[in-house]
Amino acid sequence: MYTNLSIVDEQFFDEKFTRKNKKGKKVNTGLVLNKIKPITKNQVRTFIEYADDKHLLLSGSAGTGKTFISLYLATNEILSNNSTKDKLVIVRSVVPTRDMGFLPGNQKEKQKAYEAPYYRIYSELFRRGDAYECLKGRGKVDFITTSFIRGITINDSIVVVDECQNLNYHELDSIITRVGNNCKIIFCGDFRQSDFERDNERKGFVDFMKIIESIRDFSSIAFTESDIVRSDLVRDYIIAKQRYGIYT
Repeated sequence: MYTNLSIVDEQFFDEKFTRKNKKGKKVNTGLVLNKIKPITKNQVRTFIEYADDKHLLLSGSAGTGKTFISLYLATNEILSNNSTKDKLVIVRSVVPTRDMGFLPGNQKEKQKAYEAPYYRIYSELFRRGDAYECLKGRGKVDFITTSFIRGITINDSIVVVDECQNLNYHELDSIITRVGNNCKIIFCGDFRQSDFERDNERKGFVDFMKIIESIRDFSSIAFTESDIVRSDLVRDYIIAKQRYGIYT
């Protein structure tokens, strides 16, 4: 059922990621996206709604693959030969300080700390440790922190907003109003794991969810402990934590 979703156009890779050696033989540079299939009920629903060209709000338990499958689906689309989207834009907050000045180095060096999860995800998706950097270098993937989202317009892109429970309402509002023509946006987060200390800041994501869920072109999918695929330990821990009413 999901065959067409999980195959990247091979001609694209033949054209973009191969070179010829001294003997004229084609040599693959190694960027081939692994085929991923949904495992749980809500992962299946995510694949279906994405294929139906819906914007997505993926919320719920940690370890359910929300970010992983979002990046997979987006990457699969932007690398397809018949895609109308030029690139994937990943947006993430810089909580807890909300200011990148506390880290040493220049802007690029500072934001790299927040890109660490994507290096790991793309290493798994492509079985190459440098896949994330390669795609960034080719302009297919871009990373933006919320500190630099204002004043820009994003067109012809897929936007994945990660860890959005750590965004206040003003930041969420700023992001969605940056989305221009021919775009798809995916929000991923778990409002129960917010790094915010103030209740009014935590409430921003919940209020934003209510607005999003009322928009026709959005599909809201709530992941639960039954969708946890990271490990049995993570599933058991989260279930036990929720049993005690602990959500931070």
